[in-house]
Amino acid sequence: MITVRNPQFAHYVRSSFERQSAMKLIQASLEVVEAGLVEIHLPHWQGVEQQHGYVHGGIVGMIADSAAGFAAMTLVPADASVLTVEYKINMMAPSQGEKLIARGKVLRSGRTLIITQAEILSVQGGKESLSALMQQTIMVMHGKPEK
Repeated sequence: MITVRNPQFAHYVRSSFERQSAMKLIQASLEVVEAGLVEIHLPHWQGVEQQHGYVHGGIVGMIADSAAGFAAMTLVPADASVLTVEYKINMMAPSQGEKLIARGKVLRSGRTLIITQAEILSVQGGKESLSALMQQTIMVMHGKPEK
């Protein structure tokens, strides 16, 4: 069961995303913010490619971490923030196509730890295909809002 502890969670998440210069650097955008679910979209452009023309695995991990972390953030109180404790990602197919979608969702929300998952989807001609899957543990930092 998902419990929303901050009715302003969408504003809180969007403000945090805007402060992440790394997301601006790679031209990522925050497209969906719902309780327990966040999507980050990334256009496929030369600046995020590796030597074979696919989106670099580090960039894939970056948007997966952020999407799932922001999904967790939708469920914490306004006076708290979140930090990634760990994540594991499986690259299942080359990340290619016109854009990538990192779809992060909360699997279990506890007081201190939140378990999340992110699917990384390659989009070509409107068709989505799974290219990576990540599982993540998030720590809730009560009484420590973002700066």
